[in-house]
Amino acid sequence: MNGGCVVAVDGPSGSGKSTVSRRLAVALSARYLDTGAMYRAVTWAVLRAGVDPSDAAAVAAVCARVSLDVGTDPQAPHIRVDGVPVDGPIRGVDVTAAVSAVAAVPAVRAALVALQRKIIVAADRIVVEGRDIGTVVAPDADLKVYLTASVDERARRRSGENMVDVDTTAADLRRRDQFDSTRAADPLRRATDAVELDTTRLGIDEVVSRLRELLGVRA
Repeated sequence: MNGGCVVAVDGPSGSGKSTVSRRLAVALSARYLDTGAMYRAVTWAVLRAGVDPSDAAAVAAVCARVSLDVGTDPQAPHIRVDGVPVDGPIRGVDVTAAVSAVAAVPAVRAALVALQRKIIVAADRIVVEGRDIGTVVAPDADLKVYLTASVDERARRRSGENMVDVDTTAADLRRRDQFDSTRAADPLRRATDAVELDTTRLGIDEVVSRLRELLGVRA
């Protein structure tokens, strides 16, 4: 891939965004940005401060005063809150349960979208994953992809990651899908010009190969 390029990868939880995006970034010698980790990091800070995730004003205040350091090396991504590494803690059950509410706060979205755009501009080429990349964060991306998969398959993948019962995970995914797709601020939806790819029966290498094909000469 020659020259600058932005690849936007959107989709619901468990659709394969993170693994696919990291693999694609490595294949293209590009940077990688996990925007979901940024919302999780703010959620971690909210919980650490003892703030109710449903208190939008208090959540916004926490977001305004924390400092995020986001690493974009696809082979070693990291995120810190006020200098504290939180890569492990942000994947915990408490953060997972609260992140949708925190991410729905308009002030949080505005702050993080602004930071995400700065990171994208600073990168020569980058693969960015999330839920509003092609629609809000980088609407002029060179390639927009919307990954999806059946709820059962997404639950199977997630339960294998966090050792939680598949049925419980499926119920949680349905709850998050509903919350994320109906929130007032930047809801989860496919950009009109995005390529939708169902990963239910596809392996990671197959998905990455298809995305490289979509990039054409840039890949």
